[in-house]
Amino acid sequence: MPQVTLTVNGKQHTVEVENRTLLVELLREKLGLTGTHVGCDTSQCGACVVHVDGVSAKSCTMLALQADGTSVLTIEGLAAADGALHPMQEMFREHHALQCGFCTPGMVMSAIDLVNSHPQGLTEKQIREGLEGNLCRCTGYHNIVKAIAAAWPLMHGRAAAAE
Repeated sequence: MPQVTLTVNGKQHTVEVENRTLLVELLREKLGLTGTHVGCDTSQCGACVVHVDGVSAKSCTMLALQADGTSVLTIEGLAAADGALHPMQEMFREHHALQCGFCTPGMVMSAIDLVNSHPQGLTEKQIREGLEGNLCRCTGYHNIVKAIAAAWPLMHGRAAAAE
């Protein structure tokens, strides 16, 4: 079987995989990182979003072999070593932007990429459009949009903790 060498959450791994193994399967089944969810198996829901070389990607549509040599960040790798939450995680908590929590890991990872790709700011419309690839069946998105808007200044060093 072929081997894949990748860095996940700052730690390098070399894993044997079948040619058809998806990145999400490698993360969940081989590495035990179950925060990345499989929701639809069709790339529609976004529950499987991780960052590959700093860009959000749906890990259910990416072969593990395609991730060879990359750096992958999952929801488990966001918090600081001391346990402090990433600003996006903190704003999701503060703004009650989750209910059942199933979509939350993928939603948070997509939101971080969205905020990082808009250094000049985000409108509500841009946030809503930026989340089109992520489905949430519980929240109605209103609080998710509020959380992302609140995280933007924190992530860009333009505000102190929530006001």
